[in-house]
Amino acid sequence: MSGPSAAPGTSAAPHTITEADRSRARRAVIASSIGNALEWFDIIVYSSFAVVISALFFEPAGEAGGQTTGILLTFGAFAVSYLIRPLGAMVLGSYADRHGRKGALTLTIMLMMLGTLIMACAPTTEMIGPAAALVILLSRLIQGFSAGGEFGTATAFLIENAPDKKAFYGSWQVATQGVSMFLASAFGFALFTFMDHDALYSWGWRIPFFFGLLIGPVGLYIRLKMDETPDFEAARGNLTKSPLAATLLGAAPRWVTSASIVGLASVSVYLILFMPTYAVQNLDLPSYAGYLGGIISGIVTLIGAPLAGKLADRIGCVKVMLFAAVLAVLVAFPLFLILVAAPSVVMLTAVQVVLGLLMAAYFGPLPALLAQMFPTNIRTTGMSISYNVGVTLFGGFAPLILAWLVSTTGSLLAPSFYYITIGLISLAGLVAARRVFGKA
Repeated sequence: MSGPSAAPGTSAAPHTITEADRSRARRAVIASSIGNALEWFDIIVYSSFAVVISALFFEPAGEAGGQTTGILLTFGAFAVSYLIRPLGAMVLGSYADRHGRKGALTLTIMLMMLGTLIMACAPTTEMIGPAAALVILLSRLIQGFSAGGEFGTATAFLIENAPDKKAFYGSWQVATQGVSMFLASAFGFALFTFMDHDALYSWGWRIPFFFGLLIGPVGLYIRLKMDETPDFEAARGNLTKSPLAATLLGAAPRWVTSASIVGLASVSVYLILFMPTYAVQNLDLPSYAGYLGGIISGIVTLIGAPLAGKLADRIGCVKVMLFAAVLAVLVAFPLFLILVAAPSVVMLTAVQVVLGLLMAAYFGPLPALLAQMFPTNIRTTGMSISYNVGVTLFGGFAPLILAWLVSTTGSLLAPSFYYITIGLISLAGLVAARRVFGKA
């Protein structure tokens, strides 16, 4: 069995960059990003419509405190889907390292489409009783399994097709999350603002999920037309028979460090997604309030992530991410202190925009940094495991933990404490990446 190399890189031997190389890289951006967009659109819509989903599928009828219970169960189903992500990472990531990135990418987007379809067509509790909650859970589990393999495979596909400017090209994985955040928040704003309550709770909430289904076939077609990556083709003679074992046992320090680095990126996304629920339940703001910030944060991420990637190509991924992480830890508490002292739609939007800027700066260089941490023969497995362990531990449970913290402590500042804690963990990971693994 071939193990991981001592100094993993992110590209094959240097060669003259041609227009064909550039064209291949651009097509790789589209092929990898469109599946990422579908994954995140589904996730963000679920989080954005948590209040509606809670009422239709999880709230105990006639029970005191039923709304809080329903929200916790809604985010609980969301969190459980993350428990299966590491399994998807192991299965799909290992497949990609043994058989190629293209086949794994095709499989992940087909599974995503299935999960989204089940969600869009799910019968409510009023229709089939408590079993409705199990249908939602099934949808989340399928989506979680597919998402477990999506990031690592798509990022490897994207980075390995890039002839240079790895951080810039990799940042489009993050930029497309901004597109998803913008679209999902726009749906939330439009539906909560212009649709009456009965229509929204009857059928309107399904519209964004059906819209998401339109993305899938386009992504599937594009991925089927792409070739395998040059890096993987060059490594075919040195492939690892068991990339999972090689990663878990032979590269444990690398994926543990990488998982800790993922923490701040993940919790930033889910804190922004938690804001619509936080605005309605805890700040007594109108239903549309959290969506305005989500729309602007999506635009900020779309523009900011590639800019952060370009900067990272010049000065190094770790340097850019360290600056963003330190700033995030310093400003989180003051932001929430001001918001809680003077809650308003404008202030909530401003807080989300600041969080979006910090997320773009930190998250933009992350795909390239993770790719640098692992050699080609275990790159997809390594990135998939580290990313999904980090997302599961620090992000997937974030909405549930945030709702629970606010409910049990009674402090509306609790989200900032959780955010700061994860930020410190990620800072430690970045320092390790720099000092132990020599990443700039």
